[in-house]
Amino acid sequence: MEIAPASTATWDALADLFARRGGGDARFCWCLWWRIRAKDFATSSPSANRERLRGLVETGPPPGLVALDGGRAIGWVGLGPRPDFERIERSRVIPRVDGPTPWAIVCFVVTEGARGRGVASALLAAAVEHARGAVAPAVEGYPIDVAAAGGRVTDTGAYVRTRSMFERAGFRLASATTSHSGGAPRVVMRLDLR
Repeated sequence: MEIAPASTATWDALADLFARRGGGDARFCWCLWWRIRAKDFATSSPSANRERLRGLVETGPPPGLVALDGGRAIGWVGLGPRPDFERIERSRVIPRVDGPTPWAIVCFVVTEGARGRGVASALLAAAVEHARGAVAPAVEGYPIDVAAAGGRVTDTGAYVRTRSMFERAGFRLASATTSHSGGAPRVVMRLDLR
């Protein structure tokens, strides 16, 4: 498996990943859910979202990383400086944590056939290194706390991944939130890179 920044060279593979049935909600949101205001997202369409993400890929910096296996995309992680994500910046349910402005790791897509192979964990590790290379002072994620939900969560709620996955990668709990995904509470996990 190779993990590369989203670019014009990886666009076709990424677009194929998002369009596939196993790509989950990505075929509708194209990883723009967190990037644009709720009212703008509500009036957008999948094709408009696709073109907007293509524009981000073409103009840079990369809006995420693509996991490739034999040239075919099997995973994705969306990330960037937190101010690039309007929905998080304006959120009333996800608090801002004191400290330097972090990069945000907002969503993961892993194809059905690649699940259980550590793709999401590899993408998280690569996202941390990518942010470190961009001299980010810290990175944040907004995963769900499956244990707090009694061990149950819907598949669609897990696109942000889990608190335990972030803990294994060295992140610490920075804050609880009043946000939920798939029936599980969302938390703010943070890793200082300084």
